[in-house]
Amino acid sequence: MKFSREAVVQAIGDGLLSFPVTDFDTEGRFDAERYRRRLEWFVGHDISAVFVAGGTGEFFSLTLDEYREIVRVAVETVDGRLPVIASAGLSVESGKAFARAAEEAGADGILLMPPYLTECPQEGLVEYAGQICDSTELNVIYYNRGNGILNAGSVQALAEACPNLIGLKDGKGDIQALNKIVKTVGDRLVYVGGVPTAEIFAEAYLAIGVNTYSSAVFNFVPDMALKFYQELRKGNSEVVKQITRDFFIPFVDLRDRKAGYAVSLIKAGAEIIGRPAGSVRAPLTMPTSEERQRLETLVGIAKQQ
Repeated sequence: MKFSREAVVQAIGDGLLSFPVTDFDTEGRFDAERYRRRLEWFVGHDISAVFVAGGTGEFFSLTLDEYREIVRVAVETVDGRLPVIASAGLSVESGKAFARAAEEAGADGILLMPPYLTECPQEGLVEYAGQICDSTELNVIYYNRGNGILNAGSVQALAEACPNLIGLKDGKGDIQALNKIVKTVGDRLVYVGGVPTAEIFAEAYLAIGVNTYSSAVFNFVPDMALKFYQELRKGNSEVVKQITRDFFIPFVDLRDRKAGYAVSLIKAGAEIIGRPAGSVRAPLTMPTSEERQRLETLVGIAKQQ
């Protein structure tokens, strides 16, 4: 780790967070050199932390060896300019293995993904997250989504049991439930918006004290993504309304055409702007030519914002 716990908390609690796609070559293998170039481009913008091998980075499709290389390349490339947060999860033992690999590579924290497949009782989720937290010195941000949704009482119990749990990322978009968590747990944790295309929830997040979110579209329209966040924080509702109407609503409509497009469209967007990252891995699929044309139109709109 290159950053203190306090510095990581500050970074993820205020400022735009970026989640780069993972670069694959034409054979579907990790492309380290192209990934280095992508990360250099990312950190040249006004962002506060880089989350690598996350949902947008297809964590769910990576082997442990690939993951280890991705985090190593990211830590070397970012080189202490910003905190680097990697991912962990799937099962207790695999979560520990990913956390260990991230720690060895020099990451500043992990985003703890939900367990794989099975429905889970609250006490089981607390135990799952607690065992992984206890296995590492890294800062941990719990990703509250999928089959890993913790309620307010469970988040509080986990926070009390695990000193290295520093944050909660919302992946559900249930503002009532999230508000209960924020009001119950308070400033013991930092809170991050993390639904797909989080900008569509940004105003609601801000209203309950969630100051930041992960921006997937930053991968292909970074200037607009930053402008949207900055104007949101300034309280410039007219600009926020315009960008939401002109870009984010039609983008969400396109995203909702097919499961997995929250990732696939981001890779297509990166290719459109001349920063290709290869195709997504199965079970995801890339957009059709017609959908890509619609995305190209939205990229053009974003450049005018």
